[in-house]
Formats: sequence, C-alpha cells, structure tokens
Amino acid sequence: MNRIDAVLFDLDGTLLDSAPDLVAALNFVRQGEGLEALEVQSMSQHISHGAAGLIGAGMPTVDEQQFESRKSRFLERYAQNSFVHSKLYDGISDLLAFLEESGIPWGVVTNKVKALTMPILQAAGLGARTSCVVCGDTLARNKPDPAPVALACKLLRVRAMHTLFVGDDVRDIQAGRAAGTQIAAVHYGYGSAGFNPDLLAGSIHVNHPSDIIDQVKISNV
Repeated sequence: MNRIDAVLFDLDGTLLDSAPDLVAALNFVRQGEGLEALEVQSMSQHISHGAAGLIGAGMPTVDEQQFESRKSRFLERYAQNSFVHSKLYDGISDLLAFLEESGIPWGVVTNKVKALTMPILQAAGLGARTSCVVCGDTLARNKPDPAPVALACKLLRVRAMHTLFVGDDVRDIQAGRAAGTQIAAVHYGYGSAGFNPDLLAGSIHVNHPSDIIDQVKISNV
C-alpha cells in the first residue's frame, strides 16, 4: 500500500447508517397506498441503489408516471425526516478524530444530491469538519464513474494514489479503482453482498472503522 495522505468516504452504508430513515420514507409511501410497513433489515441491501432502487424493490410495479409520483412523495418525506433515526456507525467518530489529529484531510463522495446530503452532514456534526463534499448532482456523472472521486482528490490537492476511498458498494470500488485511488471495501454496510474476490483484489477489507486506523498507521510509518 502507498502512503495515505487523504481519505474519501461514501456516505450511506459507510459513514452513516441511514437505513432506518430511508425505509421509514418508503413505508410512508406504502402506507399511502394501503400497504403494510416493511422491516428495515429486509430493505437495507437496496439502500445503495438510491431512491429509485429502494422504491423499485419495496413497491409493486407501476407505470413510469406512477413511479415518478411515488419517488416525489418519497423524497419529500425523506428530506423532512432524513436524520431522525440515522446515526454514524460505531467507530466512525473515533476514526474521523484520528484522521484529524493526524493531519489527514477527509471528504465525502456520494451519489445523494446536495440538497439531501448537506443537511444530513450538518445534523451529524460533520458539515464543518469535512474537507470536501462531492454529491450526486455536483457533476453530470456519478459513481461508478471515476469523475466524482477524481474531483474530490483535486479539491483536496492529493494525488489519487495517495488517497484511500472507502465504500460499501460495488460502484464505490469501481469508481475508486478507475480514479486510481487505494480502496477500502466496507463489509459492515449495505452493499457488500455484491462483492467478489476479483473486484476486491488488492483492497483493504473493513469490518469495523478501526481497521482503517490500523491501515493508515501501517501505510504511513
């Protein structure tokens, strides 16, 4: 592994356990159509696929117009209740404190749009701490395209090869690798079921945020 001069994180399923509030918004839409609520655990695997993926997995099939109506209701509800039961994963606060004490800047690269991302970061106490935030509508392209990760490296003024990108979804791994960063694959998040040995070759395996602290210490000796 190369020296690690900066760390970039995906948001949902990596920094933040957002499933409770996302599934609550889904259940609000379901309730409006007379459907029973779904358990958070049963829908968590779909969180990384965004609003469209979550609605597609958690609602009966409808035509495009009805789907867009559902999506609009979902996003409106979620925007008003995006940090009710969501929380940082255990160990994330210690990890971020370690990076800051070590003088290592960190940022967020998410496919979530800015209007949803920034209030969540503020509510989580991270808004003033992160060195950069690249959202789903910052550029025309999202992960798995490498452009958002490359932009974050540019904003941090750190070469990709000395940046660690941390994510829980296949698209995170693909984006980071294509951008030339080092990769940390999160196994405690939502999307790890899609991981395979070929995809993760050469990656750091993260079962707890403290694993990243250990890797930084090893890489930066």
